[in-house]
Amino acid sequence: MIVLVALMFAAVALVSFIEKASNDLLMETREADAARLRQEAQSAMETVLAVLEDFRIVNNGLRSPAEGWSDPLKFADYEPAEGSVVEVSFEDESGKLSLPTLDGPTLIALFKGWEIRDSDAERLADALLGWMRPDHVPATAGAPTADDYDRGETPYKPPARSLRSFSELAAIKVADEIFYDERGRPNALWQRFRNAVSLYQYTTPNLNAAPADALAALSQFDSGQQQRFDEFLRGKGPHARKGPGFFKSPEDAAAIAGGQVALTGFGVEIRALRIKVAVKKGASRYELAVVVAPPGGAQIVRSGPTKSPGAKPEPGAPPAPSKTPSAGAGPPAAEGDGGAKKLNYPFTLLEITENVVLSSQHTPEPAL
Repeated sequence: MIVLVALMFAAVALVSFIEKASNDLLMETREADAARLRQEAQSAMETVLAVLEDFRIVNNGLRSPAEGWSDPLKFADYEPAEGSVVEVSFEDESGKLSLPTLDGPTLIALFKGWEIRDSDAERLADALLGWMRPDHVPATAGAPTADDYDRGETPYKPPARSLRSFSELAAIKVADEIFYDERGRPNALWQRFRNAVSLYQYTTPNLNAAPADALAALSQFDSGQQQRFDEFLRGKGPHARKGPGFFKSPEDAAAIAGGQVALTGFGVEIRALRIKVAVKKGASRYELAVVVAPPGGAQIVRSGPTKSPGAKPEPGAPPAPSKTPSAGAGPPAAEGDGGAKKLNYPFTLLEITENVVLSSQHTPEPAL
């Protein structure tokens, strides 16, 4: 009897040890998978950036993947590790309207294009500008002021700088009514606003990637002009034989659009490019996304107050730095070197996100 009891306790202890060892092995396997996929993604990303820099130098700027860099890994003869598949996609962030540089009339035109009532469009533009700029004077009745925020149930003050996140819209009066539903969730207009504007600061949106809302707000494009634009860029309709195209100047774009159209607020170069690299191996997947800016491109919104376009700096204010720090800035130099050493990196890193989806084969089955 004593022997049977001892064997039972030994069996229980052995099962517990196996379960713990299995969990430890699972964690180590997941960490190893993530490390391998991450390394592959970073290698592919550096290859993509090298290809983009080659095209930027040769073409004196980046305009569109239609220039020939839509498949940069193939162009560079990049070979991923055995069993891995690497996918690359691009999104031109600078095709959108730059929110930090928008003025009232452009915002109002944008909102009116969404069939928002004129009075609500004007109040919403006033509310956004009042949130972002300390020198803004509301032009419409019912537009919120700093006192309205101070008298709320939880008093707070507008930050006097452009949005750093679209979630800030929930804190802006008028915007919290138009961009959110009754349960406080972002609605279709919230998503449309996010697709039309960028939180990064740059001067001219890229015509080669401008969404319909941006074209309508700045240039009053009608549906026919928008269709001609889309057909040229995608290589459809009368341009099907030529394939996807791109504009080298605003004048080229105006000729395609036809009619009386002004494109003075647009450019044709990429100012901020979102690059997505996905590495798949078996059922595991790792995703790396970065937003980069070429020299003279987009900048992150600074912490100081956002002035209205064309506003003069305040007397005695320190000058703004010429550009954001380089993404490739190296570590501080040793004492006596006379300054910090910097890597001559061709792009400025504005944003980086990563996500790991590990293989389901490593996930233990749920207990029944």
